[in-house]
Amino acid sequence: MITVTAYEWVPAFARGHVRDMRVRWALEEEGLDHQIKLISHADRRAPDNLARQPFGQVPSYEDEEVTLFESGAIVLHIAGKGTALMPSDAAERSQVTSWVVAALNSLEPMIGQLAEIDIFAAGEDWAVARRPAVEDMVRARLADLAAYLDGRTWLVGDSFTAADLVMACVLRTLGHTDLISATPVLADYLARCEARPAFQKALAAQLADFDDSKAVAMA
Repeated sequence: MITVTAYEWVPAFARGHVRDMRVRWALEEEGLDHQIKLISHADRRAPDNLARQPFGQVPSYEDEEVTLFESGAIVLHIAGKGTALMPSDAAERSQVTSWVVAALNSLEPMIGQLAEIDIFAAGEDWAVARRPAVEDMVRARLADLAAYLDGRTWLVGDSFTAADLVMACVLRTLGHTDLISATPVLADYLARCEARPAFQKALAAQLADFDDSKAVAMA
């Protein structure tokens, strides 16, 4: 049985965005049975969790063959097990891998900076001073992505792949801004991704797992 770790509680702003969402979505797209192992924030540093995830985060993933951490690596592994998220053509498979890495390396770090400024450091002097430059960087990367997607339905070939799944999860982090909605190509692309039944099922499952009776103060 595939087992994925996830948090039993997170603050409201993080719900739907914790990175086990990417893994749940991939599993739903592939139709793979799985179970979720819910852990507390205190459990992050427990020896058994550190054995699966050396940095004390979620998700980790275990199946009959492997134990993995890092959501991008897990999604690619899941995609390799089935046919829904990875093309059969070798050249397109390589492009899927490139776009997964691009989402995680070329876009997510900048988008993450903006989210940190807006959510965790809102109003602080350094954040106010830094935000315009970070937003400019994000806008530039989004413009490059929009230019590539213009005229395309998906990132690679004619079908939704693991590349779109990971990219959509990264773009969703900007939901507290108008940066996606202000760019019709990206807004339409993200809407196509979020309309997928597997996304809706995975999102509902993640949200249902959060237990407010287990709320903790976040450091």
